[in-house]
Amino acid sequence: MGSAFSTIRLEVDDHVATLTLNRPESRNALNVAMCGELLAATERLAADESVHVVLIRGEGPVFCAGADLKERQGMSTAELTARRVKGFMAYAAIERLPQAVISVVHGPAFGSGCEIAGASDFILASTEAKFRYPEVSWGTIGATQRLPRMVGTRMAKELLFTGRTFDAQEAKEIGLVNHVYAPDQLVAEAVAMARHIAAAAPLTVRLTKRCVDQGVETTREGAMAVELLAIEENLRNSDWKRAIAGFGSGAKQNA
Repeated sequence: MGSAFSTIRLEVDDHVATLTLNRPESRNALNVAMCGELLAATERLAADESVHVVLIRGEGPVFCAGADLKERQGMSTAELTARRVKGFMAYAAIERLPQAVISVVHGPAFGSGCEIAGASDFILASTEAKFRYPEVSWGTIGATQRLPRMVGTRMAKELLFTGRTFDAQEAKEIGLVNHVYAPDQLVAEAVAMARHIAAAAPLTVRLTKRCVDQGVETTREGAMAVELLAIEENLRNSDWKRAIAGFGSGAKQNA
């Protein structure tokens, strides 16, 4: 999967795509061009059934320092609103990817960086990673929807109101990050996990993701209906009999 992108890099190896934020000279700050390229890249990935897992990384020492504030200088209110909408569209496009999406945060992730990472299915972080939601400190509003769903409303309010920086270990303790690794182990651990997930039946991973994402937004009864529909779709489109037969033979071998 080649690309002509200028602010990101997109590579695919053995069913695992790596989408790298690639503006290291600007600490991978999110600008309008990157928003557009994230939309284009996610559209391409969503249509590629050979891609089973997507890793999101950052080039250079920083994952993403946030929005490109230099770009906003001189913007009118209408232009700034349009710029924020483009960012929201980019985050939503990552969130809507049908594949499993893992953000690999090796360094600072502030503002938009937190939103990009938060739009993935989960986050793996280095001990050198730092997180911050600085919007209130800048006199603006943001991150009010994904963050409470990840860490709960009370912790989200603290992080948003104070704009304080917190480390990877605290991020793990509050549920923002799944695992924390030493800097020299992070990428290897992320790739190993990605390959493990990629080896599973891609349809079942996609349907499981859909069930979780849709189920948490509805009632328990509605969520069960979502899961039953997914089970039915999986039965129609997968070789489940062969999988069960294989499980049975494996059980006998292990007995």
